[in-house]
Amino acid sequence: MTLQEFQNWLAQHELWNELLTFVLILLGSWISFLITRKIFLTAITKILRKTTTQLDDILIERNFFHRIAYLTPAIIIFNFADVIPDYSLVLQRLSMGAMVMIGILAVNAFLSAVTDIYTQTKYAEQLHIKGYIQVAKLFTTLLGFIILAAVLSGRSPIYLLSGIGALTAVLMLVFKDTILSFVASIQINSNDLMKIGDWIEAPQFGADGDVIDIALHTVKIQNWDKTITVIPTHKLIDSSFKNWKGMSESGGRRIKRSVIIDMSSIQFLDENMIAKFRQIELIQDYLSSKQEEVNQYNSSQNINTDELTNGRRLTNIGTFRAYLKAYLKQHKLIHDKMTFLVRQLEPTDRGLPIQIYVFSNDTDWIRYEEIQSDIFDHILAVIPQFELKVFQHPTGSDFQKINN
Repeated sequence: MTLQEFQNWLAQHELWNELLTFVLILLGSWISFLITRKIFLTAITKILRKTTTQLDDILIERNFFHRIAYLTPAIIIFNFADVIPDYSLVLQRLSMGAMVMIGILAVNAFLSAVTDIYTQTKYAEQLHIKGYIQVAKLFTTLLGFIILAAVLSGRSPIYLLSGIGALTAVLMLVFKDTILSFVASIQINSNDLMKIGDWIEAPQFGADGDVIDIALHTVKIQNWDKTITVIPTHKLIDSSFKNWKGMSESGGRRIKRSVIIDMSSIQFLDENMIAKFRQIELIQDYLSSKQEEVNQYNSSQNINTDELTNGRRLTNIGTFRAYLKAYLKQHKLIHDKMTFLVRQLEPTDRGLPIQIYVFSNDTDWIRYEEIQSDIFDHILAVIPQFELKVFQHPTGSDFQKINN
């Protein structure tokens, strides 16, 4: 068949003519896409890789330019749709719909790139924008689908928006969690309730660890056992949680622990005990000043000191408290600018609690626990030196001694 005969055949078969034209348009759009992606896009990528700015590199990693490349075949189909008059309207609407979808994907990729570049700035620790970016993506996608529906149906987007207004109640129900999470994200950022890296404790959710992600709908916390707890953002705000950020920023971490003294071991100091305690360097000055104060008081009141219960006297429990104060004061790892307290608590049926309420100057969890343990190792070992006993419930060895 000659070319003239083929043309005559096509003229007689209009459907095949339009089909062949459509195939040629598709072939041309595909070739243009390959040229755009393999030649132009490759060249642009190489040029952008050499620049000093990070935004273009992140745009490449987020496939922003790759998505833009898909506009080429859509534009070609749209422009050549008139060649097929019977189907030009359908092709134009489909190609415009494809452009809208590509635009949605490209905008979302750009917003993701903005998030990536923002997280590398110094402001990322002060204000988290991931939730806002996700809201922007949501609105972009919704708006894009409205425009897509308008393009495919041939109606104005305003007409569709007016129809959506009647479905407001349904939309509010569908996006209830999104709206609540968005409001919660605003509260988190405006009130600086938490940020990535903060130690958060939320027992009702089984969470105790570092915040590793704050998104629109969820907050991720990596617990100390390396498990991940995912908490809905709005539920975390609706309930209470503890943020240890203040402790970390203050430079001190509280040590609040008690040792319970057996009250039957509490007694007045006699001369032998005073002489023994004077050998302890940390309380030598205390004993001297306190003993002088007691003697002056008893002398001024003409008190008969032959009886232990008369007048004022030193006790082993009071001397022990003075030793604890002196020991902690000279401890290099105890913060000297924060609350410092060694006190008695109310006696109970278990004994007399002596509470240590001080702050370590190292907030690291592991080192803090070591500091606390070392201090109480020493306290428990030194208590018998003051002829005091630590209370504990009877054990099997205690009952064995009674039987023997």
